[in-house]
Amino acid sequence: MRRLISITLALPLLLSLTACFGPPVDPDTVQESIQVIAMDTAMVISTYGKRSTAAAYASEDLIRELESQLSRTEEESAVFRLNGTGTLELGEKAEDLFPLLEAADRYCRETGGAFDITVAPVVAAWGFAGGAEYRVPGKAELQKLLELVDGTAVKMTDRTAALAPGQSIDLGGIAKGYAADRLTDLFREYEIPRAMATLGGNVLAWGNRPDGTPWRVGVQDPARPQEQNAFVGVLLLENAFAVTSGGYQRYFEESGKTYHHIIDPATGFPADSGLTSVTVVADCAGDSDLPGTMCDAFSTALFVMGEERALDFWRNWGGNPFELVLVTEDGRVAVTGGLAEKFDFDTESGYVLEVIS
Repeated sequence: MRRLISITLALPLLLSLTACFGPPVDPDTVQESIQVIAMDTAMVISTYGKRSTAAAYASEDLIRELESQLSRTEEESAVFRLNGTGTLELGEKAEDLFPLLEAADRYCRETGGAFDITVAPVVAAWGFAGGAEYRVPGKAELQKLLELVDGTAVKMTDRTAALAPGQSIDLGGIAKGYAADRLTDLFREYEIPRAMATLGGNVLAWGNRPDGTPWRVGVQDPARPQEQNAFVGVLLLENAFAVTSGGYQRYFEESGKTYHHIIDPATGFPADSGLTSVTVVADCAGDSDLPGTMCDAFSTALFVMGEERALDFWRNWGGNPFELVLVTEDGRVAVTGGLAEKFDFDTESGYVLEVIS
């Protein structure tokens, strides 16, 4: 059995720079980098500007606060309490849960259930939650658990949230995207001109690089997950979110078969869609539409859908615009038109590039 987590940042991290004496420091060269282990993943946040140090450590505080509310396993968290009692009133330790539940409900409905936070009991049955042992559940067990999977059954008012009897939720497929959205608010508050944040498979490229060029964010080759610089291509991004979901990120093997962590809510089994990874890219917005949260939810949902349905969804989507990089089992990299000039394809990767309109 193997557990793998991939971080898609293509650039090496720079050391923190400080100056106590000497000539004035150019704010755009002042950088602070911190590493945080939270939300079951490794995170790196690098900030630039006069208040880079303060912003970096405020970012860590923000992520810790979000984890304390949204963790499924921390006994004092809002999610743990909601799962335990079936109902929860809005209070001081649940401020961020309610907007996430609203977003999850929206994306569940709009993806036809391909994204569903109530798949949590099924995910747990496979051992992909809470540090449990990996296992292949029986079909009868899965069928019973699937009766509880219905994100539209989660009820919310202005003051309360309630689950259907027996349900539980897991926000792991959306919480890091929401954390990235919250980081954009923090970067504005601290007047950070540029930053790079990698929250597991979620990347926030804020502003551009100090030399004025776009940030370079690698899209991991799913066939070579253990090779740090094995990319199918590199995204050139400014003020954008990029979120990747792939079966290579966490999986186990049993009796010669591989089982990954992205569960299809319709079947209860790991999604078998013909895709090996999905990357969703969207611009940072100045309003409260939470584009990072959207990218996180859609990367999972479109992986479950498969290439044809995913592209149909992209073409017909009427909300915040987004773009895609799809890596397929048959050796293709499909890039939607809005990314054609922002994607540096690795011609030696062994894949065939397709631009989709």
